Amino acid sequence: MSIFNGMRISASGLSAERLRLDVISSNIANSRTTRTEDGGAYIRKTAIFSENYDKKLGLLGVKTTKVEEDKSPLKREYDPSHPDADDEGYVEYPNVDLLVEMSDLISASRAYESNVDTLNAQKNMISKALEIGR
Repeated sequence: MSIFNGMRISASGLSAERLRLDVISSNIANSRTTRTEDGGAYIRKTAIFSENYDKKLGLLGVKTTKVEEDKSPLKREYDPSHPDADDEGYVEYPNVDLLVEMSDLISASRAYESNVDTLNAQKNMISKALEIGR
């Protein structure tokens, strides 16, 4: 086991949580977007992670498997004056719940902070180990 394995794992966690924060912020920014380039309302996205494991090296951290669209139904609101309203006067809005996004945002930012703290602790331990030889 390398002395830097812990740092590698924390760094992969930082990268994963940064992506998760980016996806959440995109969801929040598009929470009222009714028209996208693909047509239709914006669809909520989620980042999917898995462990990054090598049989020889062991655990390498976490990796992003994919960013997938949420399968929950879009919200429909009655607004016949909206330019994207259908024949019945309903508009399809994104399946983004701001309360869910905000709780995910808090969770992701705390996980990011935890990885930063772990990385700093590892750095301090390595520094103290190097001072032993003086």
